[in-house]
Amino acid sequence: MYDMANLKKLSSLGDGASEATKAFWAFDKAAMAEGAIPKKYKELIAVAVALTTQCPYCLEVHRSGAQAAGASQEELAETALVAAALRAGAAITHAAHVMGGAKS
Repeated sequence: MYDMANLKKLSSLGDGASEATKAFWAFDKAAMAEGAIPKKYKELIAVAVALTTQCPYCLEVHRSGAQAAGASQEELAETALVAAALRAGAAITHAAHVMGGAKS
């Protein structure tokens, strides 16, 4: 099912909801633009989020964007490990919801 060519089909989304689609793409462009956070860091953040949400399209788009913005393989590797640590950390901290009090 995953195929980067599928992204070409997104134009039909605009056919069905043009104003909302235009607003989304404008928002996306503004959020990812160079600003107080440099573009490279925004792309690395996006890679970490994509690893957590496991979106293969986002992974490819933002890996490519990070590399184009100057990210190294080492930076991508550390980004992956930060994402893994946060995901694992969430499982550990959410254990508080399933741990009962000590039983005698």
